[in-house]
Amino acid sequence: MILTVTPNAALDVTWTVDRLVPRASHRVDQVRERAGGKGINVSRVLASLGHATAVTGLAGGPTGRLIRADLRAAGLRDELVPVSGDSRRTLTVVSREDGDATVLNPAGPRIGPAEWDAFTAHYARLVRGADVVVLSGSLPPGLGPGTYAELVRTAAAAGARTVVDTSGPPLLAALDARPDVVKPNAAELAAVTGHDDAHRAAAELRERGAGAVVASLGPDGLLAHTPDGVWRAVPPRPLSGNPTGAGDACVAALAAGLAAGAPWHRTLCEAVALSAAAVVAPVAGDVDASVHRRFRTTVTLVPLEEPDAPHVH
Repeated sequence: MILTVTPNAALDVTWTVDRLVPRASHRVDQVRERAGGKGINVSRVLASLGHATAVTGLAGGPTGRLIRADLRAAGLRDELVPVSGDSRRTLTVVSREDGDATVLNPAGPRIGPAEWDAFTAHYARLVRGADVVVLSGSLPPGLGPGTYAELVRTAAAAGARTVVDTSGPPLLAALDARPDVVKPNAAELAAVTGHDDAHRAAAELRERGAGAVVASLGPDGLLAHTPDGVWRAVPPRPLSGNPTGAGDACVAALAAGLAAGAPWHRTLCEAVALSAAAVVAPVAGDVDASVHRRFRTTVTLVPLEEPDAPHVH
């Protein structure tokens, strides 16, 4: 079973317009609302592929009730822990003309110490039944940067593998707990290491404690530093659409590969194919099955030399 953790669960609202023009009025011709947050999107993709998955995290208020109702409608196992504050609503505006997405993310409700204690007790029970734990997204107010490190250690003590998809100080702090995989994008890599060279930055995160680093490079695919080698994984061709769910689809593939004990080269091809299949789907958490089938056998995998070991101070 793959357990996904979304500390800052959301109701994701997606608006589609013909063309997004700054400082102009727009007619929104399509509106979609669904339970979201990165971990929930990962569980949606996993469930669509037939994997056993459960959703946990924090949700509360009227928006939290909508999130939980949507999880039930989607047939996803709801292990969310209630909080007193109202969960956030995110807004994504997709421009049909060029496929660009503009995303607006509120901070989320403040989490009190008693609420966090209730969550960690519930989480400690859940991880005993998990093969892989995915820890994804931003942290709501009230939770410190060491939150994911704490959750990685709890999972590891229960024998579960871990995938961390976050950024900034929570990502750096998580490395101290030695997660099995971290999945930043190129901008997040540069922000936490100060290196514009993604290859060198990924090597530094491995030296700091990550078992493997799989970095999203947008339409250019993935850069992966793993115990079995270093690769670039490149899709056969770029696709236009809504890229907001591509990273979550990639994480779903990484988690499924860990759970199955698959070799890294196969997992990376699957991750690129699923990411591409998410770009052409209308909302985050969905994938286009036909693109997934086509791309999974046509991804180009290029072995790379490891860069000189960075000096970490």
